[in-house]
Amino acid sequence: MATPPAGTGRVVITGGAGFVGRAAVAAFACRGNPVTVVDRSPYPDPAVRSVVGDLSDPGLIAEVLHGGEVAGVVHLAAITSVLRSVEYPVAVYQENVAVTQDLLESCRQAGIERFIMASTNAVVGDVGYATMHEGVPLRPLTPYGATKAAAEMLLCGYAGAYRMATCALRFTNIYGPGMGGKDSFVPRMMRAALAGKGVEIYGDGLQRRDLVHADDVVTALQSAWDRHFTGTAIVGSGQSVTVLELLDAVRTVTGCPLPAEHVAAKPGEMPAVIVDISRARDQLGYQPSVSLVDGLTTVWHDFVTAAAVTAGGPPR
Repeated sequence: MATPPAGTGRVVITGGAGFVGRAAVAAFACRGNPVTVVDRSPYPDPAVRSVVGDLSDPGLIAEVLHGGEVAGVVHLAAITSVLRSVEYPVAVYQENVAVTQDLLESCRQAGIERFIMASTNAVVGDVGYATMHEGVPLRPLTPYGATKAAAEMLLCGYAGAYRMATCALRFTNIYGPGMGGKDSFVPRMMRAALAGKGVEIYGDGLQRRDLVHADDVVTALQSAWDRHFTGTAIVGSGQSVTVLELLDAVRTVTGCPLPAEHVAAKPGEMPAVIVDISRARDQLGYQPSVSLVDGLTTVWHDFVTAAAVTAGGPPR
């Protein structure tokens, strides 16, 4: 099957109505790719084709993939909650592994040769303060990490057996505009700043994290798409910061004191996420361009604007 040029082929984006999905949809559509969003929630822009439904429905998959115009799939839909995976491992398997298998097989039958999946560094488990790279053995510690490791192996198998361009991009902590509904640390700090409250810090706050802006994530997705990249690649900023350093950066951006209360660390919390992004640089031409302060500024502006709209006044 001839593959359409990068800027013309239709991109099916699962989970396209979510935080990262909306950024990906906008970026692909902006450069001329027709986009089909598949999600349980409708995509807010009526100009984008939106198919609402559950990916466990084979009829839904057939509806969006068959017809000859689809150039590839960007698979962002998944259950990403570690706690939920521990509580509901079977449901997470169905969502993260079985759905991925069904999508891959449907792509194979339809002659669709590009498949990009959002993965995670949780596939390698806790490596302490060692630097994570793609050669670290897969040793997930939770059902969530295990399902993503299993899905990565499925992609590898389909690439080897059917010559499909399948890739798993292992994202670090993604942040950016549009994450107001999430409960990760960055939006919790933003909400606290708006409310004039403080935040809880687990343990001593010296845990190290790599944060990557959504704009850089989208750049990596498009590069993998354009290059028909096959394999795994870690996508992050390449610069880890402590939780306390992140808190100070948010204080700088918001101008709010954000007092911190140290509480007991959660069991099993990883001490560090330190990543090597050399493969993404070398094989995708990936170069993260959004600094932490600049990226946090975009998030803060988004929160302030949303709060003003809710209150019925102009953004301050």
